[in-house]
Amino acid sequence: MRIIAMGGEALTEGFTLLGFETHADATPDDVEHTLTELLEQKEKALVFLEHGLARAGSPILNRVRRAGGRIVVTEVPPLHAPLDYQPPVEKLVLRVLGPSALKERP
Repeated sequence: MRIIAMGGEALTEGFTLLGFETHADATPDDVEHTLTELLEQKEKALVFLEHGLARAGSPILNRVRRAGGRIVVTEVPPLHAPLDYQPPVEKLVLRVLGPSALKERP
């Protein structure tokens, strides 16, 4: 199983220290290439993408997310503004459970 982190150099530097396969300063084309390779080789992988790459609208990324299974893709919040980050699942939670589901409780 491959564990991969793709994003800016500052982000991937930390993942490198953890022993991840990293792709510093990755572009949407790099994501396409890596995911295509994983699919063609039928490899299992956990892929961490910096938020900009995760939201770039890549057709292969959308295909991998819909398929589920061997390749799991997760999004990493931006290093410069982690508190401003809203994960994509947040909109789903709000639709299903309502606005009170995400309110902080004492």
